Amino acid sequence: MELEFVTWLTRRGGVAHTSSAAAAGYTPRTIAAAVAARKVERVRRSWIVTPDCLASRKRAASVGGRVTCVSAAEHHGLWTPSSDDDHVWVPASASRLDARGMLLHRATAPVPMARTDPFEPIVNVLFHVARCLPPADGLAVWESALRAKKVDADTLTAVGWRSTRAARFARVATFLSDSGLETHFREMMLALGIRLRQQVWVDGHPVDAVIGERLAVQLDGFAFHSSPADRRRDLRQDARLILRGYTVLRFDYVQILFEPDYVIDTVRLAMAQGRHLKTFV
Repeated sequence: MELEFVTWLTRRGGVAHTSSAAAAGYTPRTIAAAVAARKVERVRRSWIVTPDCLASRKRAASVGGRVTCVSAAEHHGLWTPSSDDDHVWVPASASRLDARGMLLHRATAPVPMARTDPFEPIVNVLFHVARCLPPADGLAVWESALRAKKVDADTLTAVGWRSTRAARFARVATFLSDSGLETHFREMMLALGIRLRQQVWVDGHPVDAVIGERLAVQLDGFAFHSSPADRRRDLRQDARLILRGYTVLRFDYVQILFEPDYVIDTVRLAMAQGRHLKTFV
């Protein structure tokens, strides 16, 4: 029975409330035996985890909460900005918590959850993302969820968000951005009144963004632009576009996120020279 219990806990992501274990038919004696054998760890009076449970889930259980926001989004495989803290939901009434290394979320999300549920549904994750992150970062996570098909646009628009920013994200988020960088760039341009088209196919290859008719913008993240082979592929793509009459601007992760003034000035100067127009020579 003890081994069966450990298997059950592992299949549930390595974390559970003891009431859930009891509902599944495991007695306090079985749980105690697993703890004594060090096959299971009790991190809080009523929360148990397996030794190989994700560290963020273990820390969340230690305060009677669950992983949410960007930490949960990362577990879902979504694009996320870096964070030094584990984002953890806890009940509004929770107090006297050792929350070192954690950023606590106490807001009530749209999907009702029992306090003993160990995992946040994607809608609640996105709710906390919208409230917690800067707008461009938050929208990038939402669009990553759409792109990964973790949720669909109709579901998002139908939710009663109880958050002005989340409701806006539900209206404007699309699946066109191929990465968080593209969302950042699009929002940066829209704030300036510059409209663009995303994922435009030219000569059988996608271009991240096109402004006007002839200004192509390519955005280089770390994941797919780091090797010599990646660099040669990018150069071939730039050459194809130039030979077809496009001006090509290429920006990387650091420039988009940390040098936005340079990006804005470069795009504006290119447009001032008419490089976005079909008639540019």
